[in-house]
Amino acid sequence: MVQFNVAMTKALSNQDVSDYAECAAAQYTLIRGYGFARHVRTNVTEEGGIWRADAVYTISPSLPKGLKTIDAEVTAFQCAERGIPTV
Repeated sequence: MVQFNVAMTKALSNQDVSDYAECAAAQYTLIRGYGFARHVRTNVTEEGGIWRADAVYTISPSLPKGLKTIDAEVTAFQCAERGIPTV
């Protein structure tokens, strides 16, 4: 399991900061030599225009069971295309 604490300004919704956390998780998964992640949970808060997410994922070399699985290579590529930074 890995946890990401991310923060951003100028987010328009919870989804923006959640997407940012997912992009960080995808890149981290690749850096560690794995190919897949599974989303466990994300908590999002906003205070004073700063959005924060505390997100937890499992990472694995093969596709994990569950509905919220992430192909790290595909997701990292999509994040780059959308201009969302990764780690």
